Amino acid sequence: MAPSDRPPARSPRRRNMGAPIVRRNTIRVPMDVARHLRLGHPWVYREAAARPVHEEAGTILDVVDSEGELVGRGLCEGEGSIAVRLWTHDDRPVDAHLVATRVKAAIALRRRFLDLDALQHVRLVNGESDGLPAIAVERYGDFLVTQIFSPALAQAPALYKALYDALEAELSPRGIYEQRRHRSLGGDAPRQAGADLVRGAVAPVEIEVREDDLRFVVDVTAPLSTGLFADLREGRRAVRGYARDRRVLNLFSYTGAISVYAHAGGARSVTAIDVAAKAHARARRNFTASGFDAEKAEHVVGDTFKVLARYAERGTRFDLVVLDPPAFASAAARGGKPWSAIKGYGELVAAALGVLEPGGLLAAASSTHKVSADEFDAALADGAAEADVGLTIIDRRGLPPDFPVLPGFPDGNYLKFAIGVRS
Repeated sequence: MAPSDRPPARSPRRRNMGAPIVRRNTIRVPMDVARHLRLGHPWVYREAAARPVHEEAGTILDVVDSEGELVGRGLCEGEGSIAVRLWTHDDRPVDAHLVATRVKAAIALRRRFLDLDALQHVRLVNGESDGLPAIAVERYGDFLVTQIFSPALAQAPALYKALYDALEAELSPRGIYEQRRHRSLGGDAPRQAGADLVRGAVAPVEIEVREDDLRFVVDVTAPLSTGLFADLREGRRAVRGYARDRRVLNLFSYTGAISVYAHAGGARSVTAIDVAAKAHARARRNFTASGFDAEKAEHVVGDTFKVLARYAERGTRFDLVVLDPPAFASAAARGGKPWSAIKGYGELVAAALGVLEPGGLLAAASSTHKVSADEFDAALADGAAEADVGLTIIDRRGLPPDFPVLPGFPDGNYLKFAIGVRS
């Protein structure tokens, strides 16, 4: 929940000395789970509930500890491993007023610490850490894109309407698009037809946005990704800072934002590998948008493992290798091998180190909360051991300031980015 509206802590906390309090629309959790929730973790996992949670998505539920003390109030998910996402740690109504207050506070926080007039690409609402569970909002120039990670909000129309009313009142965007980043209640995967226009004017197919002194082309109508990830902003800046006079290899290059940053940083050469030719076409447009020759980078269409194996066999080497695979790489992306987020990452690190010059730099990223910081480091160590080389971390970058994280919600601090030197 938002730190600004957390109720004062009670110490010592009053305990109910009689029979447990019984409430309607209530689920009970063990005391150890209640402690984590009170410290700020906003998710009640289904396995932690004392009873099966069968309420419909969007139902407002009170969460209490084993003694009946209120822990918080939130929305039932309906299905999935998370049973309830907490919105409050007290008995305030989860209503339109709360949504409007939280949106206003989230934007005010960024205005306090960031120059929003200068940032054309910025996250304005960061889900649970801004007290708005399963909701992210990003700005791309004059347009907003919301990402909805739970079906519960759609089942609470008053909250849903209040979100967009508040965004319009605070920001006056030309238009607002919505990406639904969750499975339907029937279990279907997110639909691929495109983002929905929910308010305002239709956006052009391509919009240019500025980041630092560079420009990138984005598509706010895309179903899952606009083509530019705000959370990796500090990582892109790091690559730029280390790229001068280096031969840079950008793996899983997607639309080439890191390639553009590397070229802007004075890289001797940039080679980008991605399995999708369409991604390379977008990358070339990004080079052009920033005023660079689109052919300054070599764009290679191919499977990353196969290309790395070919480079290793030929003795092709690089001075800086960037490794930023999708959070859940498909089997096709690994030459048909099944993907393990940890073991597979170690294999990628080993293959990348196999084409990195001694003294060269590996810039490695992971953007899923399913891999912890310790597991990420272990994967780097495993990869170095498999490649039989040394790897020493010299730099780490995290989420930028527009991605605030509650200290009690480690899942929210999902991004890992490290730069290591190969010995």
